[in-house]
Amino acid sequence: MTGVPASAAGGSSGAHGAPGSAAAPGATPDVSGPQTAGAAGSGAGSSGSRDGERPVRGRKIAAVAVNQASVWNVANLLTMLRLVLVPGFVALMLAGGGYDPAWRSLAWAAFAIAMITDLFDGHLARTYDLVTDFGKIADPIADKAIMGAALICLSSLGDLPWWVTIVILGRELGITLLRFLVIRYGVIPASRGGKLKTLTQGVAVGMYVLALTGWLATLRFWVMAAAVVLTVVTGLDYVRQAIVLRRQGIAERAAALEESEA
Repeated sequence: MTGVPASAAGGSSGAHGAPGSAAAPGATPDVSGPQTAGAAGSGAGSSGSRDGERPVRGRKIAAVAVNQASVWNVANLLTMLRLVLVPGFVALMLAGGGYDPAWRSLAWAAFAIAMITDLFDGHLARTYDLVTDFGKIADPIADKAIMGAALICLSSLGDLPWWVTIVILGRELGITLLRFLVIRYGVIPASRGGKLKTLTQGVAVGMYVLALTGWLATLRFWVMAAAVVLTVVTGLDYVRQAIVLRRQGIAERAAALEESEA
C-alpha cells in the first residue's frame, strides 16, 4: 500500500529514475519533485503561451489604433484644408459674375493659401514621419482639384484659352495614371523640373485669377507660356522614366525567374 502513495506523489520521479525503484523506508515522499515542477512548468508554459498571445493581439490592436490616430496629423489637416478650399474658391471666383476685382482678390487669397499649404504638408509629412495612406491618396487629389478648378473657371470666364486648360489637366491626370501603371516596377520620383513646373503653374494661375491690367497682364501671359512649356517637357520626361522603369523591372523579374529555375 505504501507503493501507491509514493507513485502518486512522485510518479514523474519514477519516470525520471530507475524503473521499479521504491522510496526508502521512512523517507518522506518529495512532493516538490519533478512532477510538481513539471506541472508548474506546463502551467507556466500554457500560461506563458496564453500571455504571449495576448500581447501579440494587443500590439496589433495598438498598431491599428496608432495608424488610425496618425491620420489626424498636421500634414493631413493641411491637405483637408485644401480640399475644403476648392468649393470656396469656385464660389468666390464666380461671385459677382466672375469679373468683380474684389471677389477675384478673395478667390486669389483662397488659391494662395491652397498653394502654400501644398508646399508645407509634404515637407512636414516627410520631416516628421507623418506619411499615411490617406495622405498619399488625398494630397495629389487636393493638388489637382484646386488647380483644375482654377483653370476651368478661368477658361469658362474667357480669361484663359481652353487648350491651355486641356494641356495642363491632361498632363497631370495622365502622369498620375502612368505612376499607378508602373508602380509594380517602382516609383517615379519627383524631379526638379516637376517641382519647377508646379511652382510656375501656381504663379501663372494665381496671376490670372487676379484682375490684372497693363504690363502685369502681359507678364502673366509669358509666365503661363513658361508653365505650359514646363508642363509638356516634364510630362514627356516622366513618360521616358516610366518606360525605362518598366523595362528594368521586367528584366529584373526575368533574371530572378531564371535563377529560381536554375
